Amino acid sequence: MEEPVVSPDDVLAIDVGATNIKFARVDAQGRLRSSLKRRPTPHPCTPERLVEWIAQRSQNFVVDRVGVGFPGEFEEGHVIRPGNLSRVGGVGTEIDATLDEQWMGFALERILRTTTGLDVRVVNDATLAALGCCRGEGNELVVTLGTGCGVALQVEGERRRIRDLGRIEFDTGRTFDQALGERARARDDTAWRTDVLDAVDALAKEFDASVVYLAGGNARRISVDLFASAPYEIAIAGNEASLRGAARLFR
Repeated sequence: MEEPVVSPDDVLAIDVGATNIKFARVDAQGRLRSSLKRRPTPHPCTPERLVEWIAQRSQNFVVDRVGVGFPGEFEEGHVIRPGNLSRVGGVGTEIDATLDEQWMGFALERILRTTTGLDVRVVNDATLAALGCCRGEGNELVVTLGTGCGVALQVEGERRRIRDLGRIEFDTGRTFDQALGERARARDDTAWRTDVLDAVDALAKEFDASVVYLAGGNARRISVDLFASAPYEIAIAGNEASLRGAARLFR
């Protein structure tokens, strides 16, 4: 894609995943102004290694603002739990207790601002997707489907803090990440779709959702027809939601 004229309103959108990191320059509405790139997430992914990775990419874009989606529980600039980033070799490997401890409480947003000298804003990745697709009406639930899964909730346009699904038990012997993540889909696509339907139904009921948005790379593999009898609206937001969300962090 040919590089367009730089605008001071542009944002570097970075969506950190357990397997890959997606990034692109977007305009104030979240529309692509550079090609969307993917790079493997570095493992083992220490806080310092991720900060260095983001800082290096930020130098390649002429922007003053960077919006980051973090694949774990994140509040007020700090990591609460790092999700799959504390797995020493990525998804499918064991959690490294030392790495897990290094992430907990890490002031990622402040350190990224200090390191890059840029206005960096960081939120949970599902929260970032919610910013990019929610309309601000009723109870809106966002479920992200990728390497693992995530969830975010907005009520009348206001974010509500809810639990991080990844490591929570989905059914006997499986977490939500294990049941709804990419490894499960690659192993048995039909069973995965059934699990997605069951999980979304249960979450929509729990949070009294009027609409559920499916975001993330594997959302495109789901047809709205799967939810034909659901009492709520279903919308496929895909990967574009996180790009729009990064821009909306600065409104």
